[in-house]
Amino acid sequence: MSDRPAPLLAHLGELKRRLILSVFALIFTTALAFAFHRRILQFLLAPASSHGLNPYTGGLPVFTDLTELWGAIIKLAVLTGLALASPFFIFQVVRFVGPALRTSEKAYLYTLLPASLLAFAGGVAFGYYVLIPPAVRFLVTFGSDIATPLIRIGSYVNLITMLLFWMGVSFELPIVIFFLTRIGVVTPKFLARNRRWAIILAFVAGAAITPTFDPVNQSLVAGPIIVLYEIGYVLSLLGQRRRKRAAQSASAAEPGR
Repeated sequence: MSDRPAPLLAHLGELKRRLILSVFALIFTTALAFAFHRRILQFLLAPASSHGLNPYTGGLPVFTDLTELWGAIIKLAVLTGLALASPFFIFQVVRFVGPALRTSEKAYLYTLLPASLLAFAGGVAFGYYVLIPPAVRFLVTFGSDIATPLIRIGSYVNLITMLLFWMGVSFELPIVIFFLTRIGVVTPKFLARNRRWAIILAFVAGAAITPTFDPVNQSLVAGPIIVLYEIGYVLSLLGQRRRKRAAQSASAAEPGR
């Protein structure tokens, strides 16, 4: 009887090792984010500072519970730690599944993963510099003659992190479309035929992501999503051509052809 470990146990051991490395990476990045939590909070508050969140507190947000500020800092540190550690997580996933992939699949994997990180970062930047300032201005000034704003730090952090996250996810749309085309799930014809539904869904997403009922702010989200859909359509055309070319090459390489 062979003393070599079973393949399943070897894979589980490898998975365990990479999970442990990922946990340590998350602990390190979260601790680093906590050490700089003041600068991170100031960075998140910057888009709203010009509008004065609370006129009676020098524009600063407030907290109405003893643990609210602490909870907001911990949540922000963990989310920032996850964002900083995500490239390391992805690297561990690639290293784990890499041996089971073909050379062509590895090539697409190593190309799409960095592109997806850049797309997510682009969505976060768009949300921070383009979407958040007018959204905050609308929310703070709307009905100011009826009620005075007194914004809590916990609600502000929750809102801003949610907006930035979903804008980052939205910017992944072209890459997702390209990948689905490569594996044969969607086609450029399907995307062109459903373009009108994509526009409707873009405005639905804009209404869901933005916390306002202002059509201008919703259009700030829907507009880029529509543009991203069109970019995805172009990438789908490219992906379909490459898929057909790969199929023709595989067919030509078969014996007896």
